[in-house]
Amino acid sequence: MAHTIRNKKKLLGRIRRIVGQAQAVERALDGDQECAEVLRLIAASRGAMSALMAEVLAEHIREHGLGPNRRNADAEDVAGIVRAYLK
Repeated sequence: MAHTIRNKKKLLGRIRRIVGQAQAVERALDGDQECAEVLRLIAASRGAMSALMAEVLAEHIREHGLGPNRRNADAEDVAGIVRAYLK
């Protein structure tokens, strides 16, 4: 079973929050909010998308990325590096 199916409920919750953040950006632009507020909202949605990417990619590395002869600790090391660069 793929990790995206196994974690489907959690991932869908994240993406729904991201959609809400994107809608907040739209409302801010439509409501002529100050550019600082719009930038803050964009940064928040970007951060949320990066966090989602990091989670899915880290799970992918754990499950598919390293061959059968690799240690689980190797996968954890690579997943940690990926998470650090996506922050």
